[in-house]
Amino acid sequence: CFWGVEHLYRKNFGGDKGLIDARVGYIGGDATNPSYRSVCSGQTGHAEAVELLYDPSKLSYDTILEFFFKMHDPTTLNRQGADTGTQYRSAIFTHGPEQEAKAKSIINAVQKQWWKNGTITTQVLPAGKWWDAEEYHQLYLDKNPGGYECPAHHVRTFSPLSKD
Repeated sequence: CFWGVEHLYRKNFGGDKGLIDARVGYIGGDATNPSYRSVCSGQTGHAEAVELLYDPSKLSYDTILEFFFKMHDPTTLNRQGADTGTQYRSAIFTHGPEQEAKAKSIINAVQKQWWKNGTITTQVLPAGKWWDAEEYHQLYLDKNPGGYECPAHHVRTFSPLSKD
């Protein structure tokens, strides 16, 4: 459910906190210009995702990643709450080896410190072609305040992450 992810990032990092924009869309699949319906069919290989544009002088990549692991359950394979399918997989799509290494390091730390009772299934993959979702999906929960929000997407309270 990319609506809830977008909404939580905007709510927590919008304004002057460093998030410049967040777009919902599709990544990690084989189809050209996928639609919501085709992605939901499970046949395109795409994940529902959120693309974040941020100011690194105000918002760090570490903070973005740590928040990601606070606001969803990374231990459920191809599932978020009642939503199931490969389009709901937990994944981080990286831009270069530095982001990949950082993502893997954070996963290692959150596995040991925050998600000890389950195995993190989050994939770390190179970002391929990004496809914006249809316009009616953008800012969905702002446009539809009573709209569906995956119950698995809420900000959990964890102790500060210590990095080795």
